[in-house]
Amino acid sequence: MKMSKNFLWGGSIAAHQCEGAYDEDDKGLGIMDLVSVGDYGKPRKIYSKLEDGVLYPSHYGIDFYHHYKEDIALFAEMGFKALRISIDWSRIYPNGDDIEPNQKGIKFYQQLIDELLKNNIEPIVTLYHFEMPINLVKKYGSWTNRKVIDYYLRFCKTMFVTLKGKVKYWVTFNEMNHIDPQTKATDIFTYIIAGLKYTDLDNKKQTLATIGYNMTLASCLAVRLGHEIDDNNQMGCVFGIEPVSPVNCDPQNVFKAFMQTDRDFYQIDAMCNGEFPKYKIEEYKRIGLNIDVTDSDKNAFKEGKLDYLGMNYYASSVAEYEGSNGKESALFGGLQNPYLETSKWGWTIDPVGIRYLLNYTYRKYGLPIMITENGLGAKDKILESGEINDDYRIDYLKEHIEEVKKSIELDDVDCFGYLTWAPIDLISATTGQMSKRYGFIYVDMDDNGDGSKKRLKKKSFDWYKRVIATNGKNLDI
Repeated sequence: MKMSKNFLWGGSIAAHQCEGAYDEDDKGLGIMDLVSVGDYGKPRKIYSKLEDGVLYPSHYGIDFYHHYKEDIALFAEMGFKALRISIDWSRIYPNGDDIEPNQKGIKFYQQLIDELLKNNIEPIVTLYHFEMPINLVKKYGSWTNRKVIDYYLRFCKTMFVTLKGKVKYWVTFNEMNHIDPQTKATDIFTYIIAGLKYTDLDNKKQTLATIGYNMTLASCLAVRLGHEIDDNNQMGCVFGIEPVSPVNCDPQNVFKAFMQTDRDFYQIDAMCNGEFPKYKIEEYKRIGLNIDVTDSDKNAFKEGKLDYLGMNYYASSVAEYEGSNGKESALFGGLQNPYLETSKWGWTIDPVGIRYLLNYTYRKYGLPIMITENGLGAKDKILESGEINDDYRIDYLKEHIEEVKKSIELDDVDCFGYLTWAPIDLISATTGQMSKRYGFIYVDMDDNGDGSKKRLKKKSFDWYKRVIATNGKNLDI
């Protein structure tokens, strides 16, 4: 198989990490508006209300809200074919349960989409990227309450209708798969997904199972709704998954690695196979958990199958084994692979892992796949000459793109896009830092939110521009 001439090269960003303007144009308070800046090894602190003297990075982001035209012009200069954005639910329905949407919020996203289209950039819209009105958490208990599914669908319908004919590719959720009763949950991952702190949950395992089920159901209902409103809509969902290797060829360790890799796929199974997986229901029963799958739910799973899969890939890990003492890796659990280098933030660098996942997932479901996030967080320095030589980022992306190309050209995987995280520096979701930079474009801001906000091109800017212009043929530095 050859690389398509219409391959979608581009990047991904998220509203809560870049927009800022948290209290402008009648936006409501979102869950990430209550999370402070952190540091590597020091998690972000989650607050129940806004407090004086606390630095909340989502309040300012990189001020994309006011700089989006400038930033999109830079993306267009690189030759972007696509940009994945997210729509902040709290800009459209400030409280989540409002009767009418906020017209100022709608206008902003209409203008943003129009700007992308004017620059011949395909908009890919994520409907839920860790952005929920805090009112839905406090008043209804977030995704533990089926009522929230109704409010989510109201929000989805508003955007489907508003952007009909302008947006083709939709994403229902970003990385809902990081919470499960059988895995080691953390406050930050549970919070960014559902607005709830893990340590505050009473019946932890049951609550996580309920959240996971309700979000999966909500995705299927949104897919069905998207198809009903416009049959040209391509409906996808994005998952953050990683391949897990065994520490050795002991069959017990091989099996553990398989199970740890596959644990995040039950939601994809539900969205692709037309039913919530029986193995997951039985697993829950075995550990004393209950999920009520109604006849209406069963119809939703049958009628809400995905058109494509979005894959966020950063790292791989090694499965825990007897005697490993539970030492975790820096990302989703498991152990560090001693054969691999790590980033400054402790994430393993494993280009072959992206080829492994593309093959594993495509052969499992047969659906087209878009790489929706892949990138390297690093500390960039501006030289006296004004240059930013980020060869390490180029090396990382080059090696991963090479493996994506192999999966298409040698393994015949239907992969139709590659979006980097993130094409411009923005706030880190896990640490709240600006110093953890991913972009081709440097934003002059520090971890305290201070700086000119000036945009500067890094060395990788021209490199990615050439990659896109040659449709991935020229990857040389």
